[in-house]
Amino acid sequence: MAKKKKHDEEHMDETWLLPYSDLLTLMLALFIAMFAISQVDKAKAQALAEAFQGIFNGQASLMESEGSSVIEQGDPAPTDVKVIEQDMMQELKEKLEKEISQSGYQDKVKVHLDKEGLEIVIQDVMLFNSGDAQVLDNVSRLLLEIAKLLNTTDNYIKIVGHTDDRPIHNSQFRSNWDLSVIRAINVMNYLVVQGQVKPERFTVQGYGQYSPAADNLTEEGRAKNRRVEIFLIRKYPITDSNPITDNDNTSSSEPVTNS
Repeated sequence: MAKKKKHDEEHMDETWLLPYSDLLTLMLALFIAMFAISQVDKAKAQALAEAFQGIFNGQASLMESEGSSVIEQGDPAPTDVKVIEQDMMQELKEKLEKEISQSGYQDKVKVHLDKEGLEIVIQDVMLFNSGDAQVLDNVSRLLLEIAKLLNTTDNYIKIVGHTDDRPIHNSQFRSNWDLSVIRAINVMNYLVVQGQVKPERFTVQGYGQYSPAADNLTEEGRAKNRRVEIFLIRKYPITDSNPITDNDNTSSSEPVTNS
């Protein structure tokens, strides 16, 4: 009997292993959760940290804590983000229109807001000499103001060049396709180099004469067709089932240059 009692006394008490394993499990959950929210703002991270503090204090389990809903409830509902984005674009539109009005460019630059995003239409006479693609210096103020406003967002930007239907073929441009694309590229380069807009946000397109805004039968119509369009593209496109209209009630189906 004495020998058995001695053996029991030498046996190590392992009851501490259970809470230790629980602690390791919680720490693993913490690291996984922190990695998952590495791109989330500081407020969400703080809320999650407070929730885990409550867990460690024995106030709740992981699934029962408020922290379990931080990521799920932290972001606005789909309709909410569309409204927020619409308000942002409406504000940019109003600022641009004010700048355009103060600069006296109302008849050459139009700003339009529709379900695709914010669209800035600039007639070629504002940007280039006839038959050329080099951006003119006298438009720098307008383009820099556009760049300044574009830099307040991280939305993607599309720049599209257009021409009238009069053919061009010289040492610089083989066709209106070339002219429209190079003009769009040069406007993009100006916004990137001079305006410090991140280049990875851009796409460029050239339609030549094949997407006219007006007919080519008059000089006025041809002038409207020679244009560069700068699109600030919505992250959350608006559908017909969830419409958000421009405050000035401009219809997206109407040509921008006629607004």
